[in-house]
Amino acid sequence: MSQRRPLPSVVQFNQLLTSVTKMKHFSTSLHLFNQMCSLGLPVSNYTMSIAIKCCCQLYRTKDGFALLGCCFRRAIAPNQFIYSALLDGLVLEDRILEVEMLFKKLIKQKLCEPDVVMYNTMIKGLCKFSINVTALALLRLMEQTNCKPSIVTYSTIIDSLCKDKMMDDAFKLLNEMVYDKRILPDVITYTSLICGLCNMGRWDEASKMLKEMEDENISPNVKTFTALVDAFCKEGKVKEAEAVINIMIERGEFPDIVTYNSLIDGYCLRGEMIKAREIFDSMTLRGLIPNVVTYNSLLNGYCKNLNIEKAVQLFHEMTGKGLKPNVVTYNTMIQGFFQVGRCVDARKLFDEMHAQGQIPDQCTYGIVLEGLCNNRQVEEALSLFHLMGDSRLTSDIVVYTILIDGAGKCGKFHIARNLFHGLSIKGLKPVVRTYNVMIGGFCREGLLGEAKSLFLKMEESGCPPNNITYSVFLQGCLKNKHYDDVEMLLQEMDDRGYSLDASTLSLFIDHIAAGLLDRSMLKLLGKLVY
Repeated sequence: MSQRRPLPSVVQFNQLLTSVTKMKHFSTSLHLFNQMCSLGLPVSNYTMSIAIKCCCQLYRTKDGFALLGCCFRRAIAPNQFIYSALLDGLVLEDRILEVEMLFKKLIKQKLCEPDVVMYNTMIKGLCKFSINVTALALLRLMEQTNCKPSIVTYSTIIDSLCKDKMMDDAFKLLNEMVYDKRILPDVITYTSLICGLCNMGRWDEASKMLKEMEDENISPNVKTFTALVDAFCKEGKVKEAEAVINIMIERGEFPDIVTYNSLIDGYCLRGEMIKAREIFDSMTLRGLIPNVVTYNSLLNGYCKNLNIEKAVQLFHEMTGKGLKPNVVTYNTMIQGFFQVGRCVDARKLFDEMHAQGQIPDQCTYGIVLEGLCNNRQVEEALSLFHLMGDSRLTSDIVVYTILIDGAGKCGKFHIARNLFHGLSIKGLKPVVRTYNVMIGGFCREGLLGEAKSLFLKMEESGCPPNNITYSVFLQGCLKNKHYDDVEMLLQEMDDRGYSLDASTLSLFIDHIAAGLLDRSMLKLLGKLVY
């Protein structure tokens, strides 16, 4: 086309540009756009909207705004498509404040009358950040203008409400959509609602919704079925999940890698590793190539079952196939090594992580510190902690709690105590687990007075004791034959609706049997056992 003389019409070039963009070859489209400009073709606002869209879809919104500047210089009036593309680009890049600023500017300065696509883009951005109140306010604004909300508008907000477990609000909006606006739900709307219900364990309602969907002749898609499979697997109902997959196949909807990953994860959570591996192997027979998520699920299953040799073998299989382990992979393997006492291998893998360009996250450091503490290497854990310097990790109460717990259990209570007293200097507030760990430490050391003092301080600090706190303190009182506060603690537990765990109850029965506690206490104990 570029060699012909005279040159073909700009319309034909635009048609080519549109086709390539629809195929999502955005880089190629931009290359063709640059060639058009170099040929001196008179680009229109339609051409510019395609080029801007390509920039934004490539996460190059900055270049998109540069092209908007070209529009003004060439006296091309930007249209709704151009502004929609820019809004969408900012949403993709999670620049939600800039999205709001641009949208308000368009309305305030009357640069463009927002259409349904622009409103939908704006609502999509807000919902991405769970800003549901503003998204609903925009929906109401649309109703006040001549811009009618579409199925996409409603489905986007319904999906966001479902993800935030606001199911009553989601159904209220669904009723408004169907009965007030006469907009019928589609497969996307139903899928969002089914996902939301499944995530809240409302299985009967999810099943009814699926039946209603079929009654309306709306066929569930892969995403609908995958949502059901994932929800069943999370509940440990893998047989039901497999039944859903069989229904999928019968209806001509073939499970994708996400579906299989959920099923593998489900079997791994149940510790059924042979079955998980069978599903893994069957994926390749169906032409699906396992990804990093698939391997991570299997690795996690093997590590939790303390089958570290299988995990190591799978890790090498993964890297041998050219898949690059991510932070989750390394975290899983490091934790697995620590769980079986292979601290040297864990540290080697931690070092390898850095070498492979994977930056350890907060979870990684937590795993390493806890692993070292659990393997009685508190000094090494503290050394690593001090090497972190003044990073965000050293101001994390979870990290401190791990170290306090580790030091206390390893017989280095003086270190635990110093760390705990140093929290206020760091501006950190203990959480319930921190208090539980320290109370447990005081009880182990026979310092019941200090344990009680800390227990009472919890309520004053706005961090009331939980079920575990009472169990830890009660066990400390019993083991140290400090019976003065036992009945009072049991009464408080009853008032708070707490219950006794098996180990604490067993300890009580032993003390009553030995005649160390009055048998009248059995009545109170009975109220605390569910």
